[in-house]
Amino acid sequence: MNPLYQRFADTAARTPDALAIQAGGQALTHRQFLALADAQAARWQAQGLEPGQSIGWLGHNSPAMLAGLLACAKLGAVFVPLNWRLAAAELAAIADHAGLAALEHTPELADLAAQVRAGARLAGADAPLPPGDVLLVYTSGTTGEPKGALHTQHGMLANIDMATAVQGFTAAERVLAVLPLFHVGGLCIQVLPALAAGGAVHLQARFDPGAWLADLAAWRPTTSLLVPAVMQAILAHPGWPAADVASLRFLNSGSSIVPVALIDPFHARGVPMAQVYGSTETGPFSIALAPGEALAHLGSVGRPAPGVQLRLAAADGTPVAPGAVGEIQLRAPNLMRGYHRLPAGAGFVDGWYATGDLARADADGRVTVVGRSKDMIISGGENIYPAEIENLASTWPGVAEAAVVGLPDARWGEVPVLVLVPQPGAVVDVDGLQALFQARLARFKHPRRVVQADQVPRTALGKVQKAALAAQLMAGRAAESPGQPTA
Repeated sequence: MNPLYQRFADTAARTPDALAIQAGGQALTHRQFLALADAQAARWQAQGLEPGQSIGWLGHNSPAMLAGLLACAKLGAVFVPLNWRLAAAELAAIADHAGLAALEHTPELADLAAQVRAGARLAGADAPLPPGDVLLVYTSGTTGEPKGALHTQHGMLANIDMATAVQGFTAAERVLAVLPLFHVGGLCIQVLPALAAGGAVHLQARFDPGAWLADLAAWRPTTSLLVPAVMQAILAHPGWPAADVASLRFLNSGSSIVPVALIDPFHARGVPMAQVYGSTETGPFSIALAPGEALAHLGSVGRPAPGVQLRLAAADGTPVAPGAVGEIQLRAPNLMRGYHRLPAGAGFVDGWYATGDLARADADGRVTVVGRSKDMIISGGENIYPAEIENLASTWPGVAEAAVVGLPDARWGEVPVLVLVPQPGAVVDVDGLQALFQARLARFKHPRRVVQADQVPRTALGKVQKAALAAQLMAGRAAESPGQPTA
């Protein structure tokens, strides 16, 4: 009935005195971590939390947050981690949609929690969720209103096993965890698998590049999960060139297409940058480039994880020809059970979860993601994949980040527009960049405009919000670059 909890109980029995979690001044062994979860479960049970009910958690990364998940697993309740970056009104709407019976918060977010309580019912759902559900995570909402993805205990165990196998986790693993645990990436790619293997996790409450480098030096982690925005911050920090990276077996990245320009500096230091492809709905461990393949297959997200079936589908649902671009569709034991309060099967096509992401596969089955289907630009009848332009632009001197969106055009239907975020103090030679496009890209792919901006809108996990960026461009809230490319 509570297999997820039991897995961690087994780990605590096997390695009771080994370090499990370090956070700030707190250090917990595996026995102490399980005891923290047991105490949390006992407290919630005494307060009347029943199987199938949901409890919200609002807080920065902490051992108590991880213990809360295990406490729910033990009780048969559902853990709902909340994105503390959202406004109180947004959180209250999610709390009502989730049917939270209660809301827990950490001290630093007491004011935000009070605002959420004032705007939400917190009366519990009309009916309990089915037995086995344990995690309800709301999507980042890059394409619309957030949706709640329900994950079962068995699905989370399958994800742990996949992630452990591909990343080679053992009790010797030391994970430096900096991504927010309110997303499945921060929670399920490295943290839970490492703990289940008997390894240790160093939790940062919030990411800071200086703190990451300090913990790299002091704690000597073997791995860490990053996203492009985090990678960029680390590489830009003055402490990076002298950082001792010898303890790192590998690093991992995910959440969006990772520009080669961000991967190369880590490879240059001898640190393989592995890749994980997935989403809130997929567990998220779906397709992965193993650490041992990272250096040789730059730009690929790897192959399907053990137990994952992949098909690349055309718009009509049929498989695409080898090497052609198609939508990533998945079948796997770690997929969500479904969306909370949406009809059964929502998001699925004939039993396959339709990701909305476009990719191609090579002869060995390695996958390269080319973009979102909703981000694909159709200009004069030609398909343009923003990632191709973004990756090329990211290699240009002075460019910290590149994002491409399609904007309406009376003649071509829509045209690509490139937004550049310059490196601090850099002046980007846009004319030179235009020449690069002319040499490397078909003419119809050339950005019609180049715009420079201090930053681009992002989700909590660093994904560029393309719809918001396009809206900003339409409203004229970014500066046009001199010498912009023309079609």
